[in-house]
Amino acid sequence: MTSQFFRRFAPLVVLTLGALAAFTAAAGPKAYVGNFKDNTVSVIDTASNAVVATVPVAAGPHGMGVTPDGRWVFVTGDASSAMSVIDTATDRVTRTVEVGKSPHGVALTPDGKILLVGVYGEDRIAFIDTATLAIVATVPVPKPHTIAIRPDGKLAYVASQEPGKFALVIVDLATRAVSGAVALDKPPRDPEFASDGRALYFTRAGLNAVSVLDPATDKIVADIPTGASPHTAKLVPGAKYGTVVVQGPGELLLFDPATNAPVKSIAVGAQPHWMASADGRVFWVTNEGSNTVTVVDTQTGQTTNVAVGNAPRKVVVQPASAARVSANRIGIVNFAFAPGEMTVAPGTQVVWANDDGAPHGLQFKDGAPGTDLLLPGATFTREFDRSGTFDYVCSVHPYMTGRVVVQAR
Repeated sequence: MTSQFFRRFAPLVVLTLGALAAFTAAAGPKAYVGNFKDNTVSVIDTASNAVVATVPVAAGPHGMGVTPDGRWVFVTGDASSAMSVIDTATDRVTRTVEVGKSPHGVALTPDGKILLVGVYGEDRIAFIDTATLAIVATVPVPKPHTIAIRPDGKLAYVASQEPGKFALVIVDLATRAVSGAVALDKPPRDPEFASDGRALYFTRAGLNAVSVLDPATDKIVADIPTGASPHTAKLVPGAKYGTVVVQGPGELLLFDPATNAPVKSIAVGAQPHWMASADGRVFWVTNEGSNTVTVVDTQTGQTTNVAVGNAPRKVVVQPASAARVSANRIGIVNFAFAPGEMTVAPGTQVVWANDDGAPHGLQFKDGAPGTDLLLPGATFTREFDRSGTFDYVCSVHPYMTGRVVVQAR
């Protein structure tokens, strides 16, 4: 019986194990790239550097943020009044939130519970509860462009581009009120806190340098020289050097945060705009002028270009721990479903994986197609497109039960 079973199903076992291997190979964190002229977001699998999805979003994708768990990506539409919410489990927009005219930059608090949106066309910062997607507070700030939140979650620094009154406006996140401002001679482009919070790096239009602000005194303590038109500078967790996107020469500049001195430059594409990294070593740089993303290994200097949509600007990368294979995966282990109950949003694909040594199956009580035979190593996927509670059992062992609860955000 055993030999007959193996001869009959061996090809299927090989096939399903191969499918599982392919699924796992594409299970790295994903990078999300906003294509400004296409009104789309390109989704890149960081394990293969391949575009795996293209997601339509609000017109003129401008600000982008990803939650600490990597589950949700927020994209504001500069040419609209909306923010698109992408579910990274399905790479689909599950909600569109009206935030106000011409929203620009976004920033998430360290715990991921509050999202700040710079509503440029209405001179205010909107506070959004990420659990309910409701606007819970508004703070007046003239022409807010981009936003940096201090790593301790207490203050936000907003690049205010009000003509003649350029400044970094400081917002107290506890009181939700403006608590100060740093006057500037030129329009601020983008502020970014160092990962340890000891410095704020920001750029100014027309200044070929990155300014270093001491948050303890709110004084500029250094300027890091760059090529023409530096756009954004960061010092991310795990990185030895800080990085600067320099638009004029088309390069990623590395600098020493201890001395504020340039270290080396790595060529990228034309008119680079933004960058992101999940590990502090590999950076994803958008090239607005060449419709590509350059993947840069800052230790070796090796680069790879990935073609995306038209005029890519912002980019975010899921945290390294946010693997697709486990995002909505139910394992079958020791004759039980793990987890036995899962809650997801409408439009989510749930994957069942037989991690057991025995064959199992899936039978859904709502009558949806399941599978009578799920061999060890095989997977089964179902997409849930509506809200509700969906109970199921193992078609081979009916005492094995599970449930998927589908709830709209």
